[in-house]
Amino acid sequence: MTRILLIGAGGQVGFELRRTLSPLGLLTALDRRDVDLANADALRACVRAERYDLIVNAAAFTAVDRAEQEPEVARAINAEAPAILAEAAVRAQAVLVHFSTDYVFDGRARRPYVEEDVPNPLGVYGRTKLEGDRAIEASGADHLIFRTSWVYGNRGRNFLLTILRLARERPELKVVDDQLGAPTWSRMIAEATAAVLAQCRFGARRIGRDMAEVGGLYNLAAGGQTSWADFAASIVERAGASPGAPRPRVSPIPTSEYPLPAARPAYSVLSQEKLDRVFGVRLPEWAQSLEDCFTERASGLA
Repeated sequence: MTRILLIGAGGQVGFELRRTLSPLGLLTALDRRDVDLANADALRACVRAERYDLIVNAAAFTAVDRAEQEPEVARAINAEAPAILAEAAVRAQAVLVHFSTDYVFDGRARRPYVEEDVPNPLGVYGRTKLEGDRAIEASGADHLIFRTSWVYGNRGRNFLLTILRLARERPELKVVDDQLGAPTWSRMIAEATAAVLAQCRFGARRIGRDMAEVGGLYNLAAGGQTSWADFAASIVERAGASPGAPRPRVSPIPTSEYPLPAARPAYSVLSQEKLDRVFGVRLPEWAQSLEDCFTERASGLA
């Protein structure tokens, strides 16, 4: 049976991957209590303990502003840990799946970024994630790197849950409206990842496409685009549909009125064309995914 190692199983995407990866083989799911990605020796020992056919890394240092104050920790988790996992994949002849970010770009484009566009990250988070991507690419490991954007979900720490909390506390929410991207539900990332892997050969799987032909870097993000302010307004509107739910006013502001330690790309929409062309996989529009996410919340399954 195909042996799968999932690292970061307690995170937004990792939690969803536990379900979508299980049908593909024998899954070992580890979270931060099981392995510390900032501890290189511990990580090496972990991946050497068993021989895996597929290694999926859903863990990252995603605190964008804190990364500016803790660059070495961010680098250890976002750059050095993926390099170690890539080495392990080469040694075991395994496939490595890794998740990257739209923050590798500077946001100067005005059309959706494609995989061939040259990255130019603005801060420590983006730089360390890019270092991790390049370490994997240089390792010689069979790999899939999925670059995603504005990830949210019904658990963990993310924009959706922050807005829902603030909506209960404040009559007005001031949110920047001059940064554009595509909010991507963690559930859709996990579903798309599994859909791609189901088409690939690895380990004991004797069917599917050769990773030498289809491996590499792919954008994996929702369709369409919006601003943080419009995303917040959509969240408030959807949440406010419930009787008695608060409906604070969302006031758009420029980024200059909400300074943060780390610079953000003003535009980070990612094209889905390559993923669709190679695998026939395309994520829904962001607004539809948000509606589906709220449906899950209402069902009590979140």
